[in-house]
Amino acid sequence: MNINQEQLIIFKTVIETGSFSAAARTLGKVPSAVSMSIANLEIDLNLSLFSRAGREPIPTPQAITLYEKTEQLLIEMNQWKQHAFALSEGLESALNIVVVSEILHIQWTDYISLLEKEFPDLQINIFSAPQEDALNMLLNQTAQLAMMFEREQLESREQFVELKREVLVPVAALHTELATFKQVRYEQILQNRQIVVASRDRSLKPELLFSKKYWRTDNNLSACTMIIEGLGWGILPLDMLNQNPHIHQQLKILDFLDFSPKFEYFIDLVWSRESELGAAARFLIDHIRNSRKKLK
Repeated sequence: MNINQEQLIIFKTVIETGSFSAAARTLGKVPSAVSMSIANLEIDLNLSLFSRAGREPIPTPQAITLYEKTEQLLIEMNQWKQHAFALSEGLESALNIVVVSEILHIQWTDYISLLEKEFPDLQINIFSAPQEDALNMLLNQTAQLAMMFEREQLESREQFVELKREVLVPVAALHTELATFKQVRYEQILQNRQIVVASRDRSLKPELLFSKKYWRTDNNLSACTMIIEGLGWGILPLDMLNQNPHIHQQLKILDFLDFSPKFEYFIDLVWSRESELGAAARFLIDHIRNSRKKLK
């Protein structure tokens, strides 16, 4: 059986127009070519698709059943062709994006929706990991793109474009001792357990670590839950609190008396200079760059 796309189009058009001659006019073919194509299709399928007893061909029940599936099959064939063409033009077979777990609350899905509209057949895989792990995924090419906090020291292999600014705040549960102070001294911070969002790799020292005693977790949600339970104080994104009033109502933002730590960061889209980026990754990078130009 060797059925091609043109045969399916002719079959579909004959049923929709009601005759071989009308289908021929619609498709810009001679009637004999349409008739021959249908005859060959019937031979390939070993089915009678049309009754030719009257002036016009009448679809058989088998033809009606096949017609119901033909349009979807033609759509899938066109999608297959378009995807094959996109691959030949440099579209990656899959795009792996890692979103740092500390920033999962931001509207990162807007960028994924943009990619889906531009490349509807692209396989997109989203991973979540702490900052240090996300960078390792990028550099070992497990992921092609990463959304992560700015780094004080850049790896020579990484390149980035800024996405947005993020503010972090130190917080403690309202029922804890730290929350009773108008201002918190440095020695109080040192002696109280801190809940830190950090890499799963215990050999890596967490960023934004101030306390001598600390517990670590790999995402903001679990950190927030532990802080609310009074198991320690921690540093959370302000947007996370603002977007969740029920969380905000259970926490107090701490005011440090003795020092002003840097709790304002930029979120970057990061990639490796060593990776051969595909069309979708390059499209997203260019979109963000162009958006930044419009803001300036």
